[in-house]
Amino acid sequence: MGFLSSINFELIAQLTMLVMIVIAGPVIVFLLAARGGDL
Repeated sequence: MGFLSSINFELIAQLTMLVMIVIAGPVIVFLLAARGGDL
């Protein structure tokens, strides 16, 4: 448990959110462009 307790969960949560936003951004733009919506 020493390894698990040493993990900074806030940092992991922030990195996870950042990765999700970076991945979702282009996907949303692509979907809007595919639908012919105005950006």
